[in-house]
Amino acid sequence: MDFVVQMWRFLEARRKFWLLPIIVVSVLLGGLLILAQGSAVAPFIYTLF
Repeated sequence: MDFVVQMWRFLEARRKFWLLPIIVVSVLLGGLLILAQGSAVAPFIYTLF
């Protein structure tokens, strides 16, 4: 949780709020790949990339 707070403070201090959507999408895609790793959906997700 400390990492999230530090990232938010960095974005706030540097006024780089345009990075927020990139970070959110990267985290969501990473979570999707981790969750689908052992399922039957995995081959279909990996073909997207």
